[in-house]
Amino acid sequence: MVAPGLPVAAKGDGMANPRMIWLLAAVLFSPALLSAQSSSPLTPAQKKERAITAEMEVEGVELVALEKETAHAMALNNSSFFQRVYSDDYVGITPWGEVLNRSALVASIQNSTAKYSSFFATDVHVRIYGPTAVVTCTWSARGVQNGRNFSRQYRVIHVYLNNSLGGWKVVAGQETILPG
Repeated sequence: MVAPGLPVAAKGDGMANPRMIWLLAAVLFSPALLSAQSSSPLTPAQKKERAITAEMEVEGVELVALEKETAHAMALNNSSFFQRVYSDDYVGITPWGEVLNRSALVASIQNSTAKYSSFFATDVHVRIYGPTAVVTCTWSARGVQNGRNFSRQYRVIHVYLNNSLGGWKVVAGQETILPG
């Protein structure tokens, strides 16, 4: 039976039954309406926690990008990147146990005889503790140095500090050559 005033659909003319449309709408939208009604408003503490979590996710993405940029700068022997991103008081440990400050690191990159065919960072993990972050990753490098081909992998740890003036800066780092 059709309500008065509603068109009657002939078989195959493409008109949908209005009751079916309402039933379909009820089935599709009821869960969303119920969940919206059942969730209570966030407390100020919950709002703050969500904001902090979102900010940490954004900063984590930024730090992963910085690690990948670091690998790219290494591939190009781009010492200006390290002058910009590494702090003035940076301290690093080379795979051979040598301690380098930022000036010595920049000089070693400028004077490097290595010509990289590839250099990239993988397996990047970020942990953020307020204005400090610890980032670990694997560097994989291939190239030629002093006429000899090389292929190396390193496990790397960088400690970053986020200051309000210059963003994230690397303050410490260590590289360890992986066997093989």
